[in-house]
Amino acid sequence: MVSTTGTANPELTVIVGSYVSGVIKELYCDYNTEVKIGQVCAKIDPRPYQTAVDQAKATLSVGKAQLLKDQAALAYAKISYERNSALVITNAVSLDAVDSAKSVYNQAEAQVSYDEATIEQRQAELDAAKVNLGYTDIASPVNGIVVSRNITIGQTVAASFQTPTLFLIASDLTKMQVDTNVSEGDIGNIKLDDPVQFSVDAFPNRLFEGRVTQIRQSPQTVQNVVTYDVVVGVDNKELALKPGMTASVRIITDQRNDVLRIPGQALRYRPESAMPFNSARSRVWLLRGSQPIPVEVEIGLADDDYVEVHGGDLNAGDQLIVGERSGETRSASYPRL
Repeated sequence: MVSTTGTANPELTVIVGSYVSGVIKELYCDYNTEVKIGQVCAKIDPRPYQTAVDQAKATLSVGKAQLLKDQAALAYAKISYERNSALVITNAVSLDAVDSAKSVYNQAEAQVSYDEATIEQRQAELDAAKVNLGYTDIASPVNGIVVSRNITIGQTVAASFQTPTLFLIASDLTKMQVDTNVSEGDIGNIKLDDPVQFSVDAFPNRLFEGRVTQIRQSPQTVQNVVTYDVVVGVDNKELALKPGMTASVRIITDQRNDVLRIPGQALRYRPESAMPFNSARSRVWLLRGSQPIPVEVEIGLADDDYVEVHGGDLNAGDQLIVGERSGETRSASYPRL
C-alpha cells in the first residue's frame, strides 16, 4: 500500500475567457449556475464593436460604388479603343490615338481589378468586425456548472496581452478525480486500475473509494525530491466532494485475503535479555502466561500499520509484545492478533 495526499478536482475544468476588450455590461451566471453549451454568461458592451461593423459596412458600400463607376469607365474605354482601331484602317485617326485609347482601356481594366480586390478586403474587414461583435457575448463552451466567477458588472476586461479568465466551469461534478503526488520510490508499485481509498476532513468518518486512472510520466522535482502525478477517478453522485478538498489517500498496490497479520511494531520489539538472533527469518515475541516466547515468522505484504506473516506458532487471538511501558521493564503492551 502507498500512502500519500491529494486534491479533489473535477475531471474536466474549462477556463472561459474573452477574446475582446471592453466593459462588462451584463452578467447572467454566478457561482453554482448550471449552464449549457452556447449559453451566454456575460456580455461586454457591444457599442464600440457595433460601430466598427457599421463603419466596415459603409466602407464596403463605398468600394462597391467605386467598382460600378470604374466598370462604366472600362466599358467606355473599350468602345473608344475598338472604334479607333477600326478608324485607323482608313487613316481617319492616327496610330498615336489608337495607342492612347489602348492605354486608357488597359488602365480601366486594372482599376476594375483593383476595385474588386478592394471589395474582397473590405468584406473580410466587415466579417472580422462581425466576429468581434459576436465575441462580446461570453458563452459557455460546455455543459456544466460555474465553480468560479472572476468578473463583476462594470469591470473592464483587457484582452490585449493575454486572455483574461472570466469563469471557471466544471463539466460534471458527479465525476471527480483526486490528483496525488507519489514518490519515485513508490511509483513502481502502482498500476492502472489499482483500488484506492481516501478520506477528507469534511467527512472524517467516511471512506471514499476510487481507482487509479492515470500514472503520468512527467516528473515533478521540488528541492531534489522527485514525485509523479497519479490520478484517481472517483464517482461523486452525491456531490459530497468539493473541488479543492484535501484527501488522505491510500493506494492498494496488492491485497491478501484470509491471512494472519500483526502490528509492524511487533517485529521491532526485542527484550533486553534476548540472545542475539541471526536467522534469516523475522522474530516476534508471544506472551504465554507471564513469559515472552520468541516465534520465528516469514513476513509478506506490509502497509503503514500491519504486516502479513506466515509460519510460526501463531494463531488469531494470541497476544504479541510490541513494546514496554515507560518506566517498567517487565510490563509490556500486548495487542491481540
